Amino acid sequence: MRETVAVLATLDTKGVEARYLVEQIESQGGDALLVDIGIVGEPAADPDVSRAQVAAAGGTPLEKILEAPTRQAASPVMIAGAMSLLLERIEGNTLHGVVGLGGTQGTSNCAGVMQGLPYGFPKVIVSTAASGDTSAFVGIKDVTMMFSVSDILGLNPLTCKILANAAAATLGMARSRVTLDIEPSAKPLVGMTNLGVLTEGAMLALQFFHDAGYEVIVFHAVGSGGLAMEQLMKDGLIGAVFDYGLGEIPDEMYDGLRASGPERLTVAGKLGLPQVICPGGLEHIGLLTEPNTIPERYRKHQVAFHNPIILAIRLKAEEMVAVAQEVTKRLSHTSDKAYFMVPKRGMSRYAIEGGELHDPVGDEAFLAEIKRGLPDNIEILERDLHAEHPAFVKEAVERLVSLIEA
Repeated sequence: MRETVAVLATLDTKGVEARYLVEQIESQGGDALLVDIGIVGEPAADPDVSRAQVAAAGGTPLEKILEAPTRQAASPVMIAGAMSLLLERIEGNTLHGVVGLGGTQGTSNCAGVMQGLPYGFPKVIVSTAASGDTSAFVGIKDVTMMFSVSDILGLNPLTCKILANAAAATLGMARSRVTLDIEPSAKPLVGMTNLGVLTEGAMLALQFFHDAGYEVIVFHAVGSGGLAMEQLMKDGLIGAVFDYGLGEIPDEMYDGLRASGPERLTVAGKLGLPQVICPGGLEHIGLLTEPNTIPERYRKHQVAFHNPIILAIRLKAEEMVAVAQEVTKRLSHTSDKAYFMVPKRGMSRYAIEGGELHDPVGDEAFLAEIKRGLPDNIEILERDLHAEHPAFVKEAVERLVSLIEA
């Protein structure tokens, strides 16, 4: 079988480079599908899927776009059209990978297309913007980005080698025989969040779940992780949740680096999935700082350096109350039975007795507001243990299993 890789490019500005990618894919025994997502200029290479076809698939005729062409108007149409055409081929098993290339605009459009493609499907972007913050392009999907080093403007020895590497990488991924298939089972796949300050507990939880016969996907709850877990719930891959690390909620409220989004902590409840929630790592926010520097506004807070440039800042009692109110608001979407487990001896290893972020007053303020605000169907379980204690983790796993098997 010959694998087919789609090449996404604006052929009016990147036609020569896209054609080189096609040649490299074909020289290595693959087939290429050249897709034009450009708009205005004349294509510098002959596409297999024209910009007119892409625009039509996106719901707007190309002629209409060209009446007053702007990137703002054209991009959503071309992204939607390319996504639709690729998904059709993926579902028909006639497409096995995609590689895109571009500057900031081309990268944004390629990434927009790839965000709509399935997890596990090979996605590569060669980009001039890949050495900076790529979070806007990668989002919560498994997009691989390769820095082009030079501008993607004409072929030269450096650009040729990088494009050849990108072609080989994408084709190599397409040839992998490992598939993302969840076998039908009476036991759902469990999603679990984790933070570095909870890792020992997470490792225990994994063992307890495996002993009970469950497979688990662990997500690093640093913004993208929690959102990815919830997307996989919506995709039907994850059927039960141990939400062990909730640091994404306070970070969103107080501009921390683990900020997620307004949907976080709402999806399992909306879908009616079994869930056990623990406020792990919720007592602090994480902040990027200058090495070993405490910002002036946090000089009166308890702090701990996670590493020289990531500062953990303990929230004060009134801030903990606000976080509890946000948590209860988000969990109000839960209509089925669930458990909220409270480790009274510390929500993370920083917050245990003797830890730099230990603050029983703040913990009690949080718990009081949680008790006041959570709906009755979410049972609050207070345990005189810290979040990573084996007995606490074991009970959390057992409680989730009981909900699943009820």
